[in-house]
Amino acid sequence: MAEGQFIAFFIAISILTMVPGADTVMVLRNSLRGGFRDGSVTSLGICSGLFVHAVVSAGGLSLILLGSAKLFTAVKLVGAGYLIWLGLISARNALRGPAAGFDVRASAAGFSVLRSLREGFLSNVLNPKTILFYMAFLPQFMDPHKGALGQAVFMAGIHFVIAMIWQCLLAAMVDRARLLLASGRVRRALDGVTSAVLVGLGLRLALEELG
Repeated sequence: MAEGQFIAFFIAISILTMVPGADTVMVLRNSLRGGFRDGSVTSLGICSGLFVHAVVSAGGLSLILLGSAKLFTAVKLVGAGYLIWLGLISARNALRGPAAGFDVRASAAGFSVLRSLREGFLSNVLNPKTILFYMAFLPQFMDPHKGALGQAVFMAGIHFVIAMIWQCLLAAMVDRARLLLASGRVRRALDGVTSAVLVGLGLRLALEELG
């Protein structure tokens, strides 16, 4: 990648990374649940999924996926269903959460690396819009005379670093607010908002396909 292309890619991917989306909601949700550790490990899972999309895009599997309407619809609906499921979990937490308050230390003690990694990774890999994004975005910065796989993985690596930094900053800010606002009512309200956003994203994704 030429220097000019690298600068253009770096600026574009940085701006796009900071645009709120399903990944942002996932990091905010889990940071509220388990603090900075939960949010940062969730971010690691999300960003690891970028390499899957890079390999799929470079290998041409995305073209096969897009060429099969039924398969693409199935992937899209699975991704939408997963977002809705996570939203329903947040809704359950909002309904069951204690009205008097919550113990930050107890919440942090329930942190699970595998759970956070899994939720982050699946939320990214099962999002078909990321496949479309990589298919449309990465080729603009590729050298047609060089191997597509190496270039795609390199650009995914840059995206990985930028997204990790940004999402970890979000997790740190939410963790700070979480410690300052250790109120059961506030937590239930935030869980309710998160639930509405996740379910809304999932329904929108599903309706775009079914409509």
